[in-house]
Amino acid sequence: MTEINLPIDRMENVINVFGSFDQNLRLIETELGVRVVDRADQIHISGEVEAVMKAEKAINGLLLLASRGENIDAQNVRYILKLVGEGREAKISELSGDVVCITAKGKPIKAKTLGQKAYVDAIANNTITLGIGPAGTGKTYLAVAQAVSAFRAEKVNRIILTRPAVEAGERLGFLPGDLQSKVDPYLRPLYDALFEMLGTETYGKYLERGNIEVAPLAYMRGRTLDDSFIILDEAQNTSREQMKMFLTRIGFGSKVVITGDVTQIDLPPDKTSGLKEAVRVLGGIKDIEICTLTGADVVRHALVQKIIEAYEQYEKPKKPASARMPRRKMKGAQEDPGKGKKPS
Repeated sequence: MTEINLPIDRMENVINVFGSFDQNLRLIETELGVRVVDRADQIHISGEVEAVMKAEKAINGLLLLASRGENIDAQNVRYILKLVGEGREAKISELSGDVVCITAKGKPIKAKTLGQKAYVDAIANNTITLGIGPAGTGKTYLAVAQAVSAFRAEKVNRIILTRPAVEAGERLGFLPGDLQSKVDPYLRPLYDALFEMLGTETYGKYLERGNIEVAPLAYMRGRTLDDSFIILDEAQNTSREQMKMFLTRIGFGSKVVITGDVTQIDLPPDKTSGLKEAVRVLGGIKDIEICTLTGADVVRHALVQKIIEAYEQYEKPKKPASARMPRRKMKGAQEDPGKGKKPS
């Protein structure tokens, strides 16, 4: 057992790190098996030597983020603990990046993980960015935030959001209403992100003016999209023909983000995913970047990350029994008559 003491510079940062009713502190204690208390203007950490060292690095990293205005929650704590456990605590200082966008309610949107930061930087620095990763990694949300930011800064004149109209495993059948009513269920995630960024009234105003367009992918054929920020969501469900069609719509002054999860393809088995093919075809082309997000970048409920990891383990190809087991001689089998004889 050992104990170390960390001086407290600003109590408001400590309160932020500890969380409401010390819930963040309890999480650190549970994950590392240490005891943490604040007493006499110091944070006291006690426990096994290695665990105490990890707790010190994690708390110092969280205090650094708090000092830079980050609001510390359980997701931050889990991610910092993961970085410390992997020996990458030096990367913590890179997490407090620039604000991507401010929502209609004044909430700042930032990248919360190193993978998300690389993704946001790629969008800013390239004409075409492919963001590939599991659910909950912020692929669509951060892309919409970047689009709204570019539109507010008058870098583009339009935001165009599109996705293929493919059911996720079930058949919806006939949908009543006009054309917009029929495609709305497929585009709902894009609407939700735009409503949060712009507010319902502002969104409606820009939609009426034609500054915002939300449409199924089929409506992109034959168009040239200039001065636009274009997001293709759920791209794993595009065919190779649809992907090629979409990529050739890009006009001057436009920026494109393509997002998808190659583990959730809803196409028929005999069809190739346009996203998977695009990754193979476009890799290495200048001004196109492919960003891969992982389960470590999930910012939803902690269970989502565990679910993704469980499926990854389950779906790993298993070696056939013949490759794992040494061959055994069958009872009664005859020896090779030539085995062990010297050549004549």
